[in-house]
Amino acid sequence: MTTGKVLYIIVCAAGAAADVGRLVTLAQAEGWVVQIVATPSALDFIDVPTLEKQTGRPVRSRYRKPDEPKPSRADAIIVAPATYNTINKFALGIADTYALGLLAEAPGLGIPVVVLPFVQTALATRVPFLRAVGELREEGVRVLIGPGEIEPRSPDSGDYPWSRTLEVLAELSS
Repeated sequence: MTTGKVLYIIVCAAGAAADVGRLVTLAQAEGWVVQIVATPSALDFIDVPTLEKQTGRPVRSRYRKPDEPKPSRADAIIVAPATYNTINKFALGIADTYALGLLAEAPGLGIPVVVLPFVQTALATRVPFLRAVGELREEGVRVLIGPGEIEPRSPDSGDYPWSRTLEVLAELSS
């Protein structure tokens, strides 16, 4: 049985994924019970055993089998690092992975979602991406990119702003 609010952290296959444990630590310090959900490609970017030990939960990347226990429902979702591909698919309602299936349902269930993109500048200026960000924002999803948020990444960008996701989540909850 879960005690505390459940935060799903959806991790995509991007350079910052290896450091997602930093976000887990920050979230746990704020009282969240953390469930890591990785896109299939992200499994090669993260240390699954370490994250499972840190959260006390299995890292999920596929739908459960009928005989497996149903996981606790998310009270909130953070997608970080969020890739160009995942953001575009999320906006289109494509649910071809477990992670995208969760995201496809979240706005309709009223689950707050914060997206922290890890997208190169060249991709962030593309019309499909700009459209996807706009459509997600229209549905109430907080996408942290652009003026007043984070800027698209250049190849030599510095530290990834993990803590910004929790700040925004606190704003959404107040």
